[in-house]
Amino acid sequence: MEYLLLIGGLAVLIGGGEVLVRGAVGIAAKFKLSPLVIGMTIVSFGTSSPELIVSLKAALEGSPEIAIGNVVGSNIANISLVLGLTAIILPIPVAVATLKRDWPIMMFISLLFFVFILNGILDNWEGFIFVGLLLSYIIYQLKSSKKSDEEKTEIIKQHIFVSILFITVGVIGLAFGADWLVQGAVTIAKNFGVSEHIIAVTIVAFGTSVPELVTSVVAAVKKQMDISVGNLIGSNIFNILAVLGITAIFKEIPISETVISNDIFWVLGTSFILLPLMLNYNISRWKGVLLFLSYLLYVFFLLQSI
Repeated sequence: MEYLLLIGGLAVLIGGGEVLVRGAVGIAAKFKLSPLVIGMTIVSFGTSSPELIVSLKAALEGSPEIAIGNVVGSNIANISLVLGLTAIILPIPVAVATLKRDWPIMMFISLLFFVFILNGILDNWEGFIFVGLLLSYIIYQLKSSKKSDEEKTEIIKQHIFVSILFITVGVIGLAFGADWLVQGAVTIAKNFGVSEHIIAVTIVAFGTSVPELVTSVVAAVKKQMDISVGNLIGSNIFNILAVLGITAIFKEIPISETVISNDIFWVLGTSFILLPLMLNYNISRWKGVLLFLSYLLYVFFLLQSI
């Protein structure tokens, strides 16, 4: 039964995330926001919504390892796995703003996350700081969009009521999917004697990163490349500021020694390595292979610790 819950939860999360993104981008397009800003805000928040629901539910139900591991694993997977596979399929051009503005923000947020968890707990007040930074980040992106001279492209043409319907269905799907996924993951971990942390940073993190993978690959195929890169960087920012921020406000999150001594350095490392790979404003196929191999290396070392 737990496997049905896990698979069913993943399927519903993927579907809910996809529908939510379509609705959100449809509404954003009505306001003629640029593809880059849509990717950095609306799409990123939509594809991060599975992480938010899963982490919040896990923390409230006494599974903090899943709450924190979900975000840590997702941030590692977004850059190394999702961006790597996307670049392998089609080389990705990098916008100037992504390199000079968005990457530094992601790196700063990741370092701040590292500082906050050094004492072994993510406190309520730190959650409020994260959410405050999140609101500032969204406002900054929207203001940057208005000042930008880049072409405004309508990504999805659909009636606003259809977009609202998509968002409603997506939110409902995410709620049910997260419930089933957490139940299945916790049960499987207990049955096999595997730590919740391992389950969280692999199965759960991969499952909640699937919307990012689908969105980025589709965007790459459609040559909306700003959405591909912007979505992933923005998603990592949202994972920390929104997912952990909101979760910590509701319930303080204890941080395991494994996260502090190992996983956080993979988060920082994969975030940092993205900088030299973007310096020529292009993530080629061989760079995608390098990123993908780094994810396999992370999983290999993770499994060695079992």
